[in-house]
Amino acid sequence: MTPVAVSSFPSHSRNSLGWWRPASGAPDSHPAAIRSLLGDLKSTIAFVRTPGGIAAAADGCAQIGGELPSNDALPLLAVLPPLTPSQLGDPAFLVAHGVRYPYMTGAMANGIGSVEIVEAMSRAGMLGSFGAAGLSIERVTAAIDRLTLALSDGPWCVNLIHSPNEPSHEMAMAELLLRKGVRLVEASAYLDLTPAIVRYRVAGFQMVNGQPVAANRVIAKVSRVEVATKFLSAPPPKMVQDLLAQGHITAEQAALASSLPMCDDLIAEADSGGHTDNRPAITLLPTMLALRDRLQSPVRVGLAGGLATPSSLAAAFSMGAAFVVTGSINQACVESGSSDAVRKMLAEAGQADVAMAPAADMFEMGVKLQVLKRGTMFAMRAQKLFDHYRLYSDWNAIPTAERASIEKTYFRTSFDDIWQQTRDFFTRRDPTLLAKAEVDPKQRMALVFRWYLGLSSRWANVGEPTRTVDYQVWCGPAMGAFNEWTKGSDLELPANRSVTTVARSLLYGVCLQMRQQQLRQAGVRLPEECFASGPASADELQRRLS
Repeated sequence: MTPVAVSSFPSHSRNSLGWWRPASGAPDSHPAAIRSLLGDLKSTIAFVRTPGGIAAAADGCAQIGGELPSNDALPLLAVLPPLTPSQLGDPAFLVAHGVRYPYMTGAMANGIGSVEIVEAMSRAGMLGSFGAAGLSIERVTAAIDRLTLALSDGPWCVNLIHSPNEPSHEMAMAELLLRKGVRLVEASAYLDLTPAIVRYRVAGFQMVNGQPVAANRVIAKVSRVEVATKFLSAPPPKMVQDLLAQGHITAEQAALASSLPMCDDLIAEADSGGHTDNRPAITLLPTMLALRDRLQSPVRVGLAGGLATPSSLAAAFSMGAAFVVTGSINQACVESGSSDAVRKMLAEAGQADVAMAPAADMFEMGVKLQVLKRGTMFAMRAQKLFDHYRLYSDWNAIPTAERASIEKTYFRTSFDDIWQQTRDFFTRRDPTLLAKAEVDPKQRMALVFRWYLGLSSRWANVGEPTRTVDYQVWCGPAMGAFNEWTKGSDLELPANRSVTTVARSLLYGVCLQMRQQQLRQAGVRLPEECFASGPASADELQRRLS
């Protein structure tokens, strides 16, 4: 390829910072050479004006201001210091969690945020959250035991999700986490603080060297100011006293409760897959940061939702995010607990191929979550079930033709058969829900409809071939943005998408983006050929980030 002359692109910085003198050779103005220098994130790069245009060098001697030091000196336009992924975000996050990079994979329910993802992230110096929501106590126990054995003192996290329709299961999950000594949880989907999350948090309060410390750490994922305020503040006194009276916490822990906030880290969750309020990241993160500062809370604030390209992650860090959290793109990775069929669907998705649909865990409340629309009819079918629940007080009140259609195409069996399966499930899971359903036909209908919503995600996870049109795949528009960014690269193929490669590619790209922005702010404009486009190859990532 014929090189593009850098000299043909004007610089907006005609007044130099000072002077630069060569050490071993002349600076290079070839776009490929400049691109290579920028890719060496650990190097300090000097940009100078030469008779042939703008050039760059990673050695030599830079002098800020002053007179021309020698005849071989050149005007200095900018100096870029090293910028590695470890320098992004808040260094306190790295120290607190024992990680190398300020990057986290958020929990994806039903084990989609798998133990394989958590293990891979931990070993790569990042934080992964196990998707415990929707799983039985037995399956979560097995996952915790495996992670404890495999990772020892390495960083890892387990999700504790708000379950308004199953408070006893939420409490049982909190008790499991305490019993197993899990010291870090990602609290998600909370509409308000519950006894379960407060018990987990306060049960870890202790005095260390005369200072109150929270041994049980919480990363709270929120999208509403009113919920964020509760997590940024001390636990509710009334709830603390109730837990003390029930013997769940000690008197010392109750006394310390007013000294510490409910979380160590807060994730501002913007437009994302699964549970979401579709909030725009560009307004949500500054709002949460301002709230944190107004409450004078020591909590670190990160960002999730819509993060799938170096540009979006760079924007998050530029706005002040202490760390970033990815979601939808990890479901498309080989380590996720989803199926190859779903990974293929996700790899073909565009930014507009998503829709909102009723959530199984908060069905009666009308809460919705964001799912993949392309290749599945789940969103439409789930909405139809909710419409029937809202309009009718009893399954038998639904018009006969509609009931027959739902049994044939959605259930593929009779309503009564599904009700029997549902009864068996909740007898084991949460018998208290059955008491009302036995006498309330509307509640019985809701539980049967939740059977369909609940199984639809499991059909997707196992890749059930006869249920493709019913797949419930949690997905946000970030998935489409990621697919666009990776087009033409190794990461375009689902088989090449590992969570660590994706994470390292994004973080490396962030540093390149920020270096480009630093040059622009210094008034140095270079042609696009000087900057990498698309993900780096695996070999380059290994060389640059080792």
